[in-house]
Amino acid sequence: MNHQIVSREDWLTARRALLAREKEATHLRDAINAERLALPWVKVDKNYSFETPAGRKSLAELFDGRSQLVVYHFMYGPDWEAGCPGCSFLADHLDGTLPHLNHHDVTLVAVSRAPLPKIEAYKKRMDWHFPWVSSVGSDFNHDFHVSFSDDEMKGDQVSYNFTRIPVKDAAPELPGLSSFYRDEKGQVFHTYSSYARGPEELIGTYMVLDRAPKGRNEEEVMDWMRRHDEYEEAPKAQSCCA
Repeated sequence: MNHQIVSREDWLTARRALLAREKEATHLRDAINAERLALPWVKVDKNYSFETPAGRKSLAELFDGRSQLVVYHFMYGPDWEAGCPGCSFLADHLDGTLPHLNHHDVTLVAVSRAPLPKIEAYKKRMDWHFPWVSSVGSDFNHDFHVSFSDDEMKGDQVSYNFTRIPVKDAAPELPGLSSFYRDEKGQVFHTYSSYARGPEELIGTYMVLDRAPKGRNEEEVMDWMRRHDEYEEAPKAQSCCA
């Protein structure tokens, strides 16, 4: 790191200039949020079903009595031994949101193609408590463009993040976030989906790092990150008087 060292007055001048830019970003975020809420909806007519600890449930039943459902498409394939490290990083931030979301008419649930026993075992290992269900035997992941068949992976491109991307840049499982609304008649509507870096703001650790002196301090996205039970103990600083 090679930063200019200045007086407090010069620092305040630079900081106020950045504050103006930060306010621009906040106002832009507010405008984008309004545009997101104004998106048209699509009725979900397909009968999706999921394996849950309480038995097989439909998409409408995943709402758990609320009118809004947010699904995190967690990368965990049927044959995988563990969930994706990056998705696990994001999932570490979900449990604390649950009481707030649930009391604001929103249900949050993770969905993966891994069978439920694998999901339950990994969830226990990670000490997570958010709802997590299996879409095994359902077209849900494929229809929402986060899982791809062997035949698709043998082709040149797959559909992801609202475009066609080269297979070499894809994987059989990819992350995403989708939102749904259930009306008084029980009809379900798809209101929003986001992929790739779209759900990044759910990762509170990154939001803190963005304000730390070294920022994210990574050469590639998440190249430093591990599952939270896989970190080696960080070396302790030596005392100046030792």
